[in-house]
Amino acid sequence: MKNENPVCWFDIHVANLERAKKFYETVFNVKLVDLPIEWGKQSTFPFENEGVNATGALVEKDDYIANENNTIVYFSSEDCVTEETRVEKAGGKIIKSKMSIGEFGFISILSDTEGNTIGLHSRQ
Repeated sequence: MKNENPVCWFDIHVANLERAKKFYETVFNVKLVDLPIEWGKQSTFPFENEGVNATGALVEKDDYIANENNTIVYFSSEDCVTEETRVEKAGGKIIKSKMSIGEFGFISILSDTEGNTIGLHSRQ
């Protein structure tokens, strides 16, 4: 068995695509691309078709309650504070400001305009 990262794609469900696009484009300073309408209302983050550059983890929580929003996607950052400064003006909320995760760097936990929980990860 190969020990390779199998994660290659994620979907973040939203109620209002235009509002959500504005949030993510503002916070991450990127341009999302609308996909063909016959696929449904979707916009994608910039990506390369070569290679897999996403990863993930299973996280056990004592207070876990099964629902449709228990997966947190972490976005890579040079320094979590950079995106944190854009979150509230983009209509989101900071749930947990930048905090150390020891040798693995730092994370921040945010809420987008649609109520989704997302994370930031940086090495500094």
